[in-house]
Amino acid sequence: MKILKNIFLIACMMLLLQSCVVSERPNMAFFSESGHDFKGAKFVSINVPMLLAKPYIKKALKEDGESEEIINLVKKVSKIKVMTVENGDRQMLKDFASYLNDNNYEEWATIKHDGDNVNIRVKQKGDAIKNMLITVNSDKELVFVDVKGSFTADDISKMIASATDK
Repeated sequence: MKILKNIFLIACMMLLLQSCVVSERPNMAFFSESGHDFKGAKFVSINVPMLLAKPYIKKALKEDGESEEIINLVKKVSKIKVMTVENGDRQMLKDFASYLNDNNYEEWATIKHDGDNVNIRVKQKGDAIKNMLITVNSDKELVFVDVKGSFTADDISKMIASATDK
């Protein structure tokens, strides 16, 4: 019985860790399904397992002195995908913005910091925001963070206000 229990625990851990996959292929629909030729762009994609990541995120936010409201937003996150692109060009970013507009993403904020542009777009159904896409555009690379969860407009506004205060 003990062996069966250990095998079950190992199988469960394998399933949990399987969701933390690092890949050199795009993990976002526009990049993986569009037929665009991205001309030498190098992709690195990470699917973040929230069960394992939430405690670390909360701890890091507390150490950085974030407010309890911002820390509580982490509870509302159900999935995070991160993708970086090296050697991406401006046309790729324009095509991606067009794709987001066609798929009902609304631009909520653009924050400029040290030459980098941070763009926040959300996909909203009624009062509920189910998807938030954060794009960081620097001279050398692009970073895309796709956050799924159940947020309100007030939650997103607090997050943006917190980011612009710093």
